[in-house]
Amino acid sequence: MRSAPPDWFARGIGNIWLPYTQMKTAGDPLPVARTQGSRIYLADGRELIDGIASWWTACHGYNHPHIRAAVSEQLARVPHVMFGGLVHEPALNLARRLVGLLPEGLSHVFFCDSGSVAVEVAMKIAVQFWLNKGITQRSRFLAFKGGYHGDTFATMSVCDPEEGMHGLFAKVLPQQITAELPADADQAQAFDALLERHAQELAGIVVEPLVQGAGGMLFHDARVLRHLRAAADRRGLLLIFDEIFTGFGRTGTMFACEAADVVPDIITLSKALTGGTMGLGATIATKKVFDAFLSDAPNHALMHGPTFMANPLACAAANASLDLFAREPRLDQVAAISKVLARALEPARALPHVRDVRVKGAIAVVELDRIDGLDALRRRFIEAGVFVRPIRNIVYLTPAFTIGEEDLERLTGAVLSVLEDWTRF
Repeated sequence: MRSAPPDWFARGIGNIWLPYTQMKTAGDPLPVARTQGSRIYLADGRELIDGIASWWTACHGYNHPHIRAAVSEQLARVPHVMFGGLVHEPALNLARRLVGLLPEGLSHVFFCDSGSVAVEVAMKIAVQFWLNKGITQRSRFLAFKGGYHGDTFATMSVCDPEEGMHGLFAKVLPQQITAELPADADQAQAFDALLERHAQELAGIVVEPLVQGAGGMLFHDARVLRHLRAAADRRGLLLIFDEIFTGFGRTGTMFACEAADVVPDIITLSKALTGGTMGLGATIATKKVFDAFLSDAPNHALMHGPTFMANPLACAAANASLDLFAREPRLDQVAAISKVLARALEPARALPHVRDVRVKGAIAVVELDRIDGLDALRRRFIEAGVFVRPIRNIVYLTPAFTIGEEDLERLTGAVLSVLEDWTRF
């Protein structure tokens, strides 16, 4: 029997504004009492297996003791200090370690506090790269259908303009160039022609490597990334990889760009960077990009500085997360999860209205021709004891890499059973 909502819920729910939610018609969110591993424990006594690791962040599971201890220790020393004119050990250690893990050439790290801002900074760097060279017309970006890069104004402009989330702002956003990913010969030819027409006005190309996440969990081959690198090089453009979602093992390698053996000019990281503990973003550039900001002219500096950039607590969490990647078999766990997801969800192909079932690393997708009543379907998963949050026409899983075999089987079983019932109508 469920308990009544806690007092804190009743007192505060009327003052909160939730994300991606029509507050007039939405039902109440679920009050969470605590989290542990791959479990979410609700205040009413229920517990849920988390199938999406809190928007793909909690790669080590919730409340990992090593990360918790690192944050606690840092809290006792320096919880925060501004990063203007001051630096601290957690940030410098983290920058050094990230550069050591990333493909050779990515060497200079700018910290911020979210994925959207990390991409925003990358775009600002790309535009200023050209301005610092005295080239003023290169201010636009080429991005891709199906892409999603964040909710701030610059990042909204490089999201798929037809996917709907940001359509209301179409007339006030910067106008970018949108292309199909060059996934086959015809698309590659069309992409090259489009790039040729607009090359002189472009600052760079922005792409989510291997998987376009929130735009629909759309997969593409590593050959696409090699094509983009070659095309950018031919025209002198900067190539930006948005690895907010794909970084830190999610696609099977530590970073998605490794699968293509491609080094972007700028890469953005966030989400799993701190193991899902707190907000932190990073924009990492090559020496070629960084050197364009070295000048005797003060206005050639990168004039950007989030107040809480390089927060020591977040950097401590990120360093602890990297410890776990070094000490524990995370990529082996991703490979094992991938096999289970592929096997367990294969029967969904036979269900009515299912278009596709696809798996890459610790990402699984069941794509339907449509989902009418997203909120109702989400409630069905809650009733089945799992937290799965379908978007658009897909049901997806992005579990923690540490999820137990039994929980993973229960998670995939719930997806199958709910969809078997759902797609009958």
